[in-house]
Amino acid sequence: MKPVHDTARALLGAEPALRRMLNYWIATSLLYLAGMLLLACQVAWGHTPRGPALALGAAAAAGTLAFYILIRFSAALGLAPGVLAMLQSLFAIGCGMASYAIAGPTRAALLAMTVVIVAFCAVALRPRQTMCVSVTALAGMGAVMWRLQALYPLRYPPEIEAMNFGYLSATLLSTALLSSEMTKLRRRMKRKKEELEQALETIRTLATVDELTALANRRHMNELLTAEERRQPAGGGSCVALLDIDFFKQVNDRHGHALGDAVLREFARAARGALRANDTLARWGGEEFLLLLPDAAPQAARQVLERMADHVHALRVEGLDPERRISFSAGLAERRFGEPFTEAISRADKALYRAKASGRDRIETA
Repeated sequence: MKPVHDTARALLGAEPALRRMLNYWIATSLLYLAGMLLLACQVAWGHTPRGPALALGAAAAAGTLAFYILIRFSAALGLAPGVLAMLQSLFAIGCGMASYAIAGPTRAALLAMTVVIVAFCAVALRPRQTMCVSVTALAGMGAVMWRLQALYPLRYPPEIEAMNFGYLSATLLSTALLSSEMTKLRRRMKRKKEELEQALETIRTLATVDELTALANRRHMNELLTAEERRQPAGGGSCVALLDIDFFKQVNDRHGHALGDAVLREFARAARGALRANDTLARWGGEEFLLLLPDAAPQAARQVLERMADHVHALRVEGLDPERRISFSAGLAERRFGEPFTEAISRADKALYRAKASGRDRIETA
């Protein structure tokens, strides 16, 4: 299977957008192939001359190969998808005009192929471009019909060519209009989908992140604790710590809640800078924070808290007395084997109270 995968990757590329364009190219190539097979049948039955049919088949094959090269290397060549789609549509219209000119009595059936070309264009082109392609196709086919009836009125009766042109006009323009409306609808749906995805991302963020501090919120931390218990059902090997900003109530009482919020934001920013890659700090409630330290022994966890304390001590919050140093008290507990995190947090909470009772700005271990 790997050789097949490598071959497909080499032929179709790895980028999703490039693969999508080449998939459309494959579809149009199959359409060209079907048309050439039908043209070969017309030659075999004597309705179409062999020479012009062979020339048209060679031109279609060469054009199809050329468009594969242009699409495959469009990034290097600087060709936008819209430009490629327009070129392919004009080439297909030219092939359709040539087919109509040599098809003989079955030529009216080829008018449907022109409608298919416009439908393909609507996938990649803007509505106005699709309408331009439709008008170009109509003008080109009309010129071919007029030329045929003028040169060979017995084989191509003027009234028949006029009827063919009338049916083609009605069908082609209707298809162009419908395709344009479908394109607009598809783009509106795409825009609504993007807006919905953004809204869902915002909801997910609000559901997991504390709005004030940009840390994980309590709900998300509970989810992380549950996931960690599933990852290590036997327990052990992880630590939790409860942190409380010292004398935070005094900040709110003396300076107001706006400054208190600023302290919380700056504390979160400084504390987050001291964490290891897999650590998570969450706002547990008010000025209290819960720190999860997966795969950390108590000594390593204490080092994280001490580093965090150094970062917090260096904080300077505008509006707060410069002489006042921001600090926190912490209770640290290692999760014991077979112990749920709720019990480890309870032990960390008791250690936090001991830290407060011992004078604050310290770390106590349960």
